[in-house]
Amino acid sequence: MIAILKKQEHLVELCNQISAIDGKERLEEALASTLQGLDLKGTMTRGGWHRLGGVVDGNHAPVASNLTKWVDETADGDLEELFFNYRDSGYFVTQLAGKSHYFTAATGDRPHQFVQIEVEELQEVIERPLIDRDWYPDNLEDFLDPLDYPRLDPEPVTPPFYRFRRIMEIDKLLDGQAEGTRNLSSLRRFFNDWGESSAGETGNFCRQWVLLLRDYQDTYGESRIDAKPITVLHGRLPELPDGEQLTGASLANAIHGYDRLAGYPFAWFFHMLSSKSSNYAVAEAVLRDQMGAYDYLPARDLKVLRRWEERPYSV
Repeated sequence: MIAILKKQEHLVELCNQISAIDGKERLEEALASTLQGLDLKGTMTRGGWHRLGGVVDGNHAPVASNLTKWVDETADGDLEELFFNYRDSGYFVTQLAGKSHYFTAATGDRPHQFVQIEVEELQEVIERPLIDRDWYPDNLEDFLDPLDYPRLDPEPVTPPFYRFRRIMEIDKLLDGQAEGTRNLSSLRRFFNDWGESSAGETGNFCRQWVLLLRDYQDTYGESRIDAKPITVLHGRLPELPDGEQLTGASLANAIHGYDRLAGYPFAWFFHMLSSKSSNYAVAEAVLRDQMGAYDYLPARDLKVLRRWEERPYSV
């Protein structure tokens, strides 16, 4: 087994060197070459998010890479001074439009034994004019990231580029070496249920799910991680079967059809755990059927479902 985390510095450099214009497949090849001995694959891309950018002039030439820092340095956070000095500058505020690419590889036989790499694909785009004479923010926070402001079309300022985000050995996250992880006990149950159910017979968990990781600080200022499983089919599956309307053979056909679309058995259960609690109705309906004349769940899946009934949880 290679010392995965020792490769992090090399991965940072690698992502800085590869052009995002060449496509994600080129990035995957380069990452796999660096982590030889692991079957690394691109698992999911999650887009639609952005971060604060900087400032450019009317020709899109860079003025500052960090809007917050620039405002502090040029006007000491004084909005009145900023608006007076730059009202005729023709400057624009930019943002970093982002995608997150997830790559995974199994490192063992258990569901949580895998490594996950997250690489961001960013592109600086025009967001809005620095100064709008018809709009004045309530405070500095409102100026930096306004909720109600006329945005411009996101015209690119730079080509897209990659930035290494993180590499994580998920077994270390789950096996007690990251006790600051929010929702840790539920995550452990999620992985354990996968391993004990028929879903665990179908192959690697890390080809069907990734962990959405977010850093935050708790009330004591300590660094923590929020970890939430997200299916690689996110947004591409229908709603879970309606447990309030279906029963018996109709419900059995519905959940088995859902599993076929997902590509593995008992998928409906794990997707239920990672979605809103109103979907618990499907589990309750299946349990009622199992109490009656219907028997359409494998014994190992029914055991997992019964355990959830005794002590429900979600992720």
